Amino acid sequence: MAKTNKKNSSETPSDVTTPKSKFWEVSKQNKLIIGSLLVLFSIGLLIAFVSFFLYGQEDQSAVNSLADRNEVVQNWLGKIGAFLADALIYKGFGIASFLFVRLFFLTGLFLFLDLKIKKLKNIWFWDLFLIVILSVLFGFFATSVPELGGTVGYELNLFFQDYIGKTGTLLVLIFGILIYLIFKIKISPEKIQNIFHSTKDEIKDEIANNPFPKETSNTYNLEEFAIEEEEDLEDIIHLKSSGSQFEINKEALKPTISSASEINLEPQLKPQPVVTPIPNEVITTNDDAFVIEKAAEEDIIEENLASRLVSDFGLFDPTLDLSHYKYPTIDLLKEYSTGGITINQEELEENKNKIVDTLRNYKIEIAQIKATVGPSVTLYEIVPEAGIRISKIKSLEDDIALSLSALGIRIIAPIPGKGTIGIEVPNKNPTMVSMKSVIGSAKFQEAEMELPIALGKTISNETFVVDLAKMPHLLMAGATGQGKSVGLNAVLTSLLYKKHPAEVKFVLVDPKKVELTLFNKIERHYLAKLPDTEDAIITDNAKVVATLNSLCVEMDNRYSLLKDAMVRNIKEYNDKFKARKLNPELGHRFLPYIVLVVDEFADLIMTAGKEVEVPIARLAQLARAIGIHLIIATQRPSVNVITGLIKANFPARIAFRVTSKIDSRTILDTQGADQLIGRGDLLYTNGNDVVRVQCAFIDTPEVEKITEFIGAQKAYATAYLLPEFVGEESGINLDMDVSERDPLFREAAEIIVNAQQGSASLLQRKLKLGYNRAGRLIDQLEAAGIVGSFEGSKARSVNIQDMSSLDQFFNNELNN
Repeated sequence: MAKTNKKNSSETPSDVTTPKSKFWEVSKQNKLIIGSLLVLFSIGLLIAFVSFFLYGQEDQSAVNSLADRNEVVQNWLGKIGAFLADALIYKGFGIASFLFVRLFFLTGLFLFLDLKIKKLKNIWFWDLFLIVILSVLFGFFATSVPELGGTVGYELNLFFQDYIGKTGTLLVLIFGILIYLIFKIKISPEKIQNIFHSTKDEIKDEIANNPFPKETSNTYNLEEFAIEEEEDLEDIIHLKSSGSQFEINKEALKPTISSASEINLEPQLKPQPVVTPIPNEVITTNDDAFVIEKAAEEDIIEENLASRLVSDFGLFDPTLDLSHYKYPTIDLLKEYSTGGITINQEELEENKNKIVDTLRNYKIEIAQIKATVGPSVTLYEIVPEAGIRISKIKSLEDDIALSLSALGIRIIAPIPGKGTIGIEVPNKNPTMVSMKSVIGSAKFQEAEMELPIALGKTISNETFVVDLAKMPHLLMAGATGQGKSVGLNAVLTSLLYKKHPAEVKFVLVDPKKVELTLFNKIERHYLAKLPDTEDAIITDNAKVVATLNSLCVEMDNRYSLLKDAMVRNIKEYNDKFKARKLNPELGHRFLPYIVLVVDEFADLIMTAGKEVEVPIARLAQLARAIGIHLIIATQRPSVNVITGLIKANFPARIAFRVTSKIDSRTILDTQGADQLIGRGDLLYTNGNDVVRVQCAFIDTPEVEKITEFIGAQKAYATAYLLPEFVGEESGINLDMDVSERDPLFREAAEIIVNAQQGSASLLQRKLKLGYNRAGRLIDQLEAAGIVGSFEGSKARSVNIQDMSSLDQFFNNELNN
């Protein structure tokens, strides 16, 4: 129970009040008054209830005429007693209402004696529960005597019997009684067995040995004793009202000593002097005949094999294979803008006046306005007058766009981290952001990141650099022609300018076959591919599934290496490998980052579906710790392409201009992408704030120059080879025994023949099976010759054309 704080010693406890405290916590006088009132009320209620059973029928007419003073009642508590007894017993809960006497009496007693209120809550709950159960129980058996069950018991019985009958009502009552016995009375099978099997002497011995039973209805359990002991400590500790310090009543905490002989303050032994050993090997004493010889300490060699290798050969350098590799020079990029951003003072002044006038027309006054000019968009930060609702300004987005005659007005209300509201207005003459200005910026060149990416410049004309390793995966979406392919080129170019071929590898998927073909020239430097594959850039959707599954195998292999090295991520693993603490003979090797880039994800979903989504989701969930990162771009931001599984595992998202608010919410979970102006204008989010960026422009000739510069240098013998993926189809035993077929084999064959389409997903939908069982059925159908062999993402061919041919097939099998 909370105690009142004393400001000084002159104040009495009644002078100090806390507004939020309960009434019984304010003063002790209130507790005494209310407790006494409740005890007396419970006694009066008992008198009224007892007299009701004696004179209840005679007082029935007088209950409805309380105002008539000439009406005489026989109840010992008068008209009030007759009214209370009639309301609680006859119209209420019947004879179970006597428990109200107990409740009010105990409540008053707890307040009067200033006891803890915690146990009182438990008493009220179980007594009210028992009142309802007893009322319904008496109403069930004693229907002829309404005073026993009361109106509540009678009506509840009718209600239950209308729906579950008498038997069901009786079962509900038994269940309610069991709940009370188990949780309140603490009845258990062990106690029941002790009642029948224990003798009187055993019971006496048990009481003598255990005077505090563990579970009884009238005693506290150990947990309640612990709680009360903790609460009693509050009587010892008094909190000060000034500050968070507290005083401790030291007298109350002193240990009690029954006799002075219990504690001996004198030390038992005299402290021995500390002898510091002499560093010499032989210690001499005054006695010449006694010589102490000290054994020499063995030398400790702190240098191990790894440190010796590092001292002899230095840290392992993964770039030594291409030690003469030169990074692309910045002059390979083209400068599109000259002199930076051009500020048009007249345009800024005109837009500012139009914004102020438009808001003033709607009775919105502005205290301050500031303009920040960016490459393609100008941000007007306004501070409204006090009392202006932000939502009112947000609703005027279209009106402000109409007054400015501009495309893509976006209102940020409020700007995160600032006490202002932002209005983004496109510039009439936007400045192109060149890749050269972004790559050459100090922010990118000095970036201490694992995989730095320079996307472009923000509204404040700052270079926007992010770390792909921290994202850890990136989803890019937007309408056709709004800059996704340029954005992918900017990402790849950033990594080419910062990372050595030994440090990063790309897996490029290009269903369009023309967007990423220029990177073929750096195949033996930066690209990764499957063994026995001609082109490193994947353009055939049938090979995408094998590549994704191969990356899953690579992921599992890398996790095995991390487990053996006892590290948690690729950075710690590579640092340990560079320090020569991992043995290459045991399979350890330097692990480069792998970046998977998919240019058009919607095309893969349309052709392969779950076969592509499942490995991509698995990579997105697990692969970030071992250095595999995904960049997926799509021009169709619909929910069947960007599914919930994809969105959950791609927290970093880039949205280019889309045509509707629905598409914007699909990508970013918020609107805004529909207000962009296109031509590289994008919104970036990584699960927190949304940042508007003008993507850096890099043209095809620039990419060609960079790839030619890299491709002309000495390269590795081959591209980085991914582990070969062996699908389940390659290991099918075509001589499968007929007796080992699935019980649903014939039903599956009929579905395949009727649909003329052999796929596991069809069997999953029709037969409501899991993927593994549906796959086994397809294998068995192939072994039987009903469907053809695996053809990548395409559905298998069906060799049986109609049901009659299928019946003939099964008949021939039976005859054979």
